[in-house]
Formats: sequence, C-alpha cells, structure tokens
Amino acid sequence: MGGNTSSNEKPQGEAVVEPGGEIDLEAGLPVPPPAATARTSGADSRPRPSKRTATFSITAATAAAATSRPSNGTTGSTKHPGTGIAGAGVVPPPNTPANTERATRTIRRMFSRSSGKTDGSGRSLRFRPRTEGESGRSGLHISHFLRIAFRSSSTVSCMVNVLWPFVPAAIACRYALSDSPTNNLISFILAYIAMVPCANLIGFAGQELSRKVPHVVGVLTETIVASIVEIVLFIVLLTRGLYVVIQAAILGSVLATMLLCLGMCFFVGGLRRTEQEFSETVSEAGNGLLLTAGFGLAVPTLFEHALSGMVGLDPDDLESRTVNVSRVTSILLIVAYLVFIYFQARTHNSIYDEIFEGEEQRATAFAAESALEHISRGELDYHVDVEREKLTMTECLISLSVAVALVSLIALALVEEIEDIVIERGVSDAFMGLILVPLVEKAAEHLTAINEAWDNQMNFALAHVLGSTIQTAMFNGPLAVIVGWGLHRPMGLDFKIFDMGVLILAIITVGNFLRDQKSNYLEGLLCVIVYIAIAVAAYHYPDVNTRAGGTEEAAEVVGHVARQLLRR
Repeated sequence: MGGNTSSNEKPQGEAVVEPGGEIDLEAGLPVPPPAATARTSGADSRPRPSKRTATFSITAATAAAATSRPSNGTTGSTKHPGTGIAGAGVVPPPNTPANTERATRTIRRMFSRSSGKTDGSGRSLRFRPRTEGESGRSGLHISHFLRIAFRSSSTVSCMVNVLWPFVPAAIACRYALSDSPTNNLISFILAYIAMVPCANLIGFAGQELSRKVPHVVGVLTETIVASIVEIVLFIVLLTRGLYVVIQAAILGSVLATMLLCLGMCFFVGGLRRTEQEFSETVSEAGNGLLLTAGFGLAVPTLFEHALSGMVGLDPDDLESRTVNVSRVTSILLIVAYLVFIYFQARTHNSIYDEIFEGEEQRATAFAAESALEHISRGELDYHVDVEREKLTMTECLISLSVAVALVSLIALALVEEIEDIVIERGVSDAFMGLILVPLVEKAAEHLTAINEAWDNQMNFALAHVLGSTIQTAMFNGPLAVIVGWGLHRPMGLDFKIFDMGVLILAIITVGNFLRDQKSNYLEGLLCVIVYIAIAVAAYHYPDVNTRAGGTEEAAEVVGHVARQLLRR
C-alpha cells in the first residue's frame, strides 16, 4: 500500500506482454515469446505468431503507467521500459493494478475485433455474425434504447439528433396550419429539416443491425436501409403524379452521392492525410456499374428525343412507346442489380470480405496506436465505439419501424408543399428534384460515409458511396417505374437532355478520379465544385418544355465532350 513498484517488475495478477510477445485474443492473456533458437543459413528463426494471437510489443503495465502525469514536473527524453518508445518528456509513474487493468482491457477489446478465429471446424468466423455487434442484452430496454439512439454512431450524427424537436412540429403543422403561401413555406421548411433526424435514425439502426452480420452483408444492409427514405419519397411523389420531380430526384440523388458525398469523403480524409488509398476491386466494380447504369438510364431518354422531331408521329404514341421502353429498361436494370448483389454477397464474397476484413484490421491497429497515445494523456474514453453499448436485435427492428413510419408521415407533408413552393416561390422542378430532395433523402448515408473517410476507412466509405449511387440508379429509380406500372401511372425514364448530360459527364469525371485507387483533398474539392456548378445551373433552369429546339445541338455537345474525356 503506497509503495512504488519498478516499471520493469511484473506485479502479481497483472496481464503483462513482453516485448515481442503476443496477446491471446480468446483468453485475453499474454503469450510468452518462444525461446530463441540458433540462426542457421537459409532458415528464419523469427518468432511466428499463432493463428489465435496477434503480435503486440508493448507492456500493458507500461501503457497503464502513462495514464497520469508526473507530479514532480520531471521532464526529459526518456523511454518507456520494454518498448523503446520515446516518452516525449514524460516519466511514467509507478504501475497500479487499476490502471493496468483498464489499459489491458482497452487493448484486448481492440484486438479481439479482428482476431481471425475459427469455429472449430476450420471455417473463419468472418462469415459469422461479428461479436462487436453483440449488446449483451435482449429484448427492449427503453432507457438504454433512448440513450444509445441519441448517442448515435459519430459526433456528426449525434449533433443531427438535436433536430428531433422539428419532427413533431412538422407533423403538427401539416394538420394545424391553414393553406397560405407563408404557412406552406413554413410547413415545407419544417418537414425538410425533420426528415434529417429520421433518416439519421434509420442509418444508425442499419449500422447497428449490420454489426450483427458478416462484413459484406453488413455493408449491403446499411446501404439498403439508408435507401428506405428515398423509396418512400419516390412512392409518395408517384401517387401525387409528380413525375418530373421523381425523374429529377433520381438523377439528383446519383449526382449528390457521386459528386457531393464522394467529394466530401476525399476532402475530409485528405485534410488528415496526404493521400488515401482504396481497393482496386471496389473502385473498378463500382465504376463499371456506374457506366452501365448511366447507359441504361440514357436509352429511354435518347429514344424519346430522337423520335420527338419526326413528322407524322403522334405525341401520345411517342409517350406510350417511351414508357414501354422505360419499363423494359427498368426490369433489365433491376435484374443487373440483383446479379451484382449475388456476385458480391455469394459467389465472390471472399474477395470483398477480405478487403473489408483488411480495412478493419488496419483501422484496429491505428486505433490501438492512437488509444495508447490518448491513454498516456489520461483519455481512456478514446475509441469509445468499441466500448459503447449496442442495440439489441429487437431494438434495431423497433427503431427501424418507428423511423420508417415517421419518414412516411413527413414525406407526405413535404410532398404536399412541393407544388406550392414551385408555383408560389418560383423554384424550378429541376432545382427541387436535382438538389433539394436528394440532399435530405440521403443525409444519413452521406454522414456515415464522410465519418468513415475521416477515420481512414476509405474502402467502407467508397462501398457506401458507390453502393448507394448504384442502388438509386439501378434499383430505386427503376422500382418507381415498375410501381407506377402497377398503379397505371405513365412513369418513364425519359429525362431532360440537361439532366442526362450532366449525369454522363459526372460518371466520366468520377471514373477518372477512381482510376488510380488514390484520393486527396484536391480531388474532393473538384468534385464539390462540379456539384455546385450543376446546382447553380439547375436553379436557373426554367420549367418549360425544351424538347423542340436545341435538343440535337445539346446532345451533340454532350457527346463530343464525353468522347474527349474518354480519350484521356
């Protein structure tokens, strides 16, 4: 009691890892390094870690010793015993069992995330639900649920939760306010803001649910769940007959995710690092699918504009033919998307799973290094995502159900005011669909991807960005056409030539940025600038029928620019 223990001694009962030693990831206990053997010519005598351990050359006791500052103000260039790491002018205090236990527990939990254990039959546990998603509880606990949901998945997402008071306000205004230009604007603004926290709850519940399944399935789950808001909005717009807004929203969602969200991922990641790298498999597959989606969406558009100037062709007949082409194209795009899902999650899951597994291991190693740095400053709550409580499966499903119900109510309130805003405030359909609607429907997905890029998990961020973009272009948009077919609504994919032109050019631009599997803040800033330029053009785009006059010339200009970019 009160006595000091030398930092090189091993206090009884403490888990200490010798330099070059290992941590048993199942038992959480140190594994002593094997005895040194004589080196012979052509033989490698270095100790090799077993399959159940991960090398970690630092003493847990020393890490714990750094949790407090020296009281006597002693400074100097010292090295922590057994690590060879400069102490940056801090002399470690004596070890205490409490500090040692806390540091050991932190390190052990970090390494247990990517241990590569097997289930006894030789099958890797990476194909089974990950233990980091286990909550240790079951059923529904209201206090835990509210606390965890409000805490959310990141600092940015947690800040979004302060917008929850707008949700009941938006629902109340829909039924309480009378019909007037001022009240319509207030209702639209409240519903627009209220959509953000609801979408954030859907995204957070999707993340919690994805932690309970394998990596690849988890990424797909998050992407699908985050698109619920978009699908609900499309269906509500469809029932109101706002086909032009739906068409603009489909392309606007693709542009917002592909340019704005990806650009912000590159930018915020580049602020912390000179360059970030990502997998060629993820980028090449995503780029190829983007080109396929762009081509599929362009077919009905080019078909309609090519025949619109023909003499003797009845406009109703042209519309019927265009809708039929759109429906067949939608079916083909949905089939292509389902095949891609099967390819990614079933036949070639080992490729993607290996990529995501390596990404998580790299993030874990970085987190462990950063945690030790923060532990030395007494910040044992660093990397709290490992320590935080998790939602149970029941709580995940309940939160998804509640969020979807709220999104549906708010979507009704939002869509009801769109026509009034367009007419009374002079906002064009192009700006409403291309810019305003996509920004709110994909808010949760954007926040998730940007947070992952900030944490240097670019493969996860890219999977979210490209996965969300591809899903909108190849599934959500075509699904709106199929649903409209069932409701006898003439919903088609015949976009304006301006919309299709910027989409094709954006796909080519992003493809060039993904080609070298590297990113920096400059590329991110360029993507954001391109998106802002499109937003300015959409704001000034008039709501007139532009099929006649200038269509062929515009198409020729777009085609010429695309050919020049592809030659590079």
